[in-house]
Amino acid sequence: MGDDNGVNGDLNANLRYQSTGDPQLDKAVDQWLTWDKNRRTRAQVEALVAAGRREDLRTRLCSRMSFGTAGLRAPMGAGFNRINDLTVIQSTQGLYSYLSRYFPEFSSRGVVVGFDTRGQEESGCSSQRLAKLAAAVMLSRDVPVHLFSTFVPTPYVPYAVKKLGAAAGVMITASHNPKEDNGYKVYWCNGAQISSPHDKGILQSIEEQLEPWSASCWEEDLVERCSLRTDPLTQINSCYMDELTSLCFHRDLNRSCPLKFVHSSFHGVGHAFVQQAFHAFGFAPPIPVPEQKDPDPNFSSVRCPNPEEGESVLELSLLLAERENACIVLATDPDADRLAVAEKCGWKVFTGNELAALLGWWMFFNWKEAHPDPADTQKVYMLATTVSSKILQAFARIEGFHYEETLPGFKWIGNRIHELSKTGNSVIFAFEESIGFLCGSMVPEKDGVSSAAVVAEMAAYLHNKQLSLNQQLYGHHVSKTSYVICNDPPTIQKIFSRIRNFDGDASYPKTCGGVRIVHIRDVTTGYDSSRPDRRSVLPVTRSSQMITFTLQNGVVATLRTSGTEPKIKYYTEYCAAPGNRSAEEFSALVRTLQEK
Repeated sequence: MGDDNGVNGDLNANLRYQSTGDPQLDKAVDQWLTWDKNRRTRAQVEALVAAGRREDLRTRLCSRMSFGTAGLRAPMGAGFNRINDLTVIQSTQGLYSYLSRYFPEFSSRGVVVGFDTRGQEESGCSSQRLAKLAAAVMLSRDVPVHLFSTFVPTPYVPYAVKKLGAAAGVMITASHNPKEDNGYKVYWCNGAQISSPHDKGILQSIEEQLEPWSASCWEEDLVERCSLRTDPLTQINSCYMDELTSLCFHRDLNRSCPLKFVHSSFHGVGHAFVQQAFHAFGFAPPIPVPEQKDPDPNFSSVRCPNPEEGESVLELSLLLAERENACIVLATDPDADRLAVAEKCGWKVFTGNELAALLGWWMFFNWKEAHPDPADTQKVYMLATTVSSKILQAFARIEGFHYEETLPGFKWIGNRIHELSKTGNSVIFAFEESIGFLCGSMVPEKDGVSSAAVVAEMAAYLHNKQLSLNQQLYGHHVSKTSYVICNDPPTIQKIFSRIRNFDGDASYPKTCGGVRIVHIRDVTTGYDSSRPDRRSVLPVTRSSQMITFTLQNGVVATLRTSGTEPKIKYYTEYCAAPGNRSAEEFSALVRTLQEK
């Protein structure tokens, strides 16, 4: 293959380098330079050796990535604990080995591979290149690969896995992470993100298959000449948009809707797909934010590519909406699986919990219109992660449908959707508070594209009733969510150890802000003080930290580590009976407790 882009080096190169003075580190450096055939990432390691940067080399070469909430996610660049050509090849070899043992029909089912718009010039690690290398590994073992020919929203990969009957799917994306990051997200044959035991089995297989099998694994142009590679883009896009119309309930109203919508794709994949989704619902296309419409791996117009950050990163969208007299702003994150919404009423940016309350109401309202028999409600479910608002739980008690919670991360929701569908149940809405929503269950993953169209229709319907989204928002639930950055894992460990041994060994805090703590659930250890056996019903997750406190005054507070970023997140919600306090009063109470 050619070397025109400066990424691929001589496959037989045996470059000499100076010793680091540490035999173990020298071995890791030698291993990297023996296996890596990307000229740019080889040069990064060589430069670090020449500069004597031993700690940086140890960080990069002496540990490996492990599957977190969203698969593998790390900075791009040289190193076994970073996302690059070699680690993607290693990961795919391990995935192949695991799948070939698990599925006797693997060679006929194949895999789906998709990618977003990320890239890093200094390492040559664009998402597209990494996707082609992942495909090349599978093709080198005669496994069919459905590789999208262009960038797609993350939900398209699990949707294609189910639609095409593939054994698994891989999406190269880091979603809303900083520009330095990329990731390797794996979906099981049911369309849900991998979970235990498959994640551990794949990791073990990766560690058993570290050396690249052959030169073919490095040939990204193999996808252009191999007959086992197909491009599912046209078929999947058409099927997705056709099926999306099942979530459209008021097409005639949409066609005559006077509202204007602004959409930002945050320099990612979302622009064309949201435009098509609006067309499928009968709307005129939303007005794109021109500076953010086209792909840009540097995310040059935003300080961070995460619309969950709110007004501070929606500035261009809100300015455009003012100029165009648009009343709703929609923003999808770079891989279009999350959705932020703002409404012109002094520009209210909805939290994930607030938008979920509206979408949950909307989905059940329309479902009930089509299913007037109360008995049908017994088969209806809504799902949420346990750190999300409980407002849908209150809604479920009134309306009679089922509400369930899962651990944080949409992989838990996706797998629960699959389990419920096998018993004839229907999940009509699911969400996580970090602006991840799934309307219906056409794909077991959060989906910003479909959610954008559903929000537009809900806004159009309410406008016809002389109501805004904010006016429709109801309930005496106030939630506050935030985070602190912590790049030091030992410090995080000390914080949570201190909480678990607050008044001596195995003794949690008894009060918070002067209010008695009545229940504690620690899913890291499997402890739940509210249950007779003291065991949490949620799965134990020892690889991450999460403790929930229930206070005597009705406040529920959770402290947890992020599975995708170096953050300690905290969530608080106050659930009051109607008339007990004004919204302003218990908002102030939640803020006070957070400060404690």
